[in-house]
Amino acid sequence: MIAVLQWTVSSVPDKNLAYLRQELNQLRYKYKNEELLVCLPEGFACFDAEPSELMAFAHASQPFIREVCGLAKEYNVWLSAGTIPIGDGDKYYAASLLIDSSGELVARYNKIHLFDVDVNDSKKNYRESNSTKAGKELVVVDTPFGKIGLTVCYDMRFPGLFSALRARGADIILVPSAFTVPTGKAHWLPLLQARAIENQVFIVAAATTGTHDRRRETYGHSVVISPWGEIEAMLATEPNNIVYLPNMDKLTEIRQNMPLMSHNQFNYEFKHEQ
Repeated sequence: MIAVLQWTVSSVPDKNLAYLRQELNQLRYKYKNEELLVCLPEGFACFDAEPSELMAFAHASQPFIREVCGLAKEYNVWLSAGTIPIGDGDKYYAASLLIDSSGELVARYNKIHLFDVDVNDSKKNYRESNSTKAGKELVVVDTPFGKIGLTVCYDMRFPGLFSALRARGADIILVPSAFTVPTGKAHWLPLLQARAIENQVFIVAAATTGTHDRRRETYGHSVVISPWGEIEAMLATEPNNIVYLPNMDKLTEIRQNMPLMSHNQFNYEFKHEQ
């Protein structure tokens, strides 16, 4: 089963850890014998902090990561740990970590596409590249839930990345996000549904929501979308969870009936100039 957590993430890491522990405790109590993948939103570790505070956290985030790994082991769940800033020189990577139920880090994806845009909201300007390094590597992981491809938020606007993950065998693509409200209203569902349909994969998007500590607003609407593009489950803007069991037989049937991969006349291999 896959659980998707949505909440108004704090700029204080300890508050976010406390919230995560509370939710894991409830999930494990309710789904005692189920194998669980718990998906967290982008920035779940520390969101909307002062830039200097976020940079300091990024260069001292390893104890936090160990705590998160410890929670995965304690509650016997797999964790898609949204993004955690991990320092590298004068910047950091927005790292999405996949942790197994024994608390071992099994994969790390560094966000490739950085959000350098102007948006008609209270913040107006976003320049992730000022503080964040772009990743270069694609990640697909074999798990008990299927083959999982890792992406983050703004990545969803770049279909070639998703096609490359599908070419590497992805059945489920995770999209932890912190979408702005204007872009969310306009593009959140169309983009995610398109990525699901054209690649015949389940899309699982855990999102932040609400007004955060420095008044940044995020869209919420965490969602699970089927390989046929159907909305299987979606939240609104309240802090809440989705628990969903993907139908892998349905995935196989869709791919057999419409074998897009064998019909595709284009090469979607991801290439990144050094």
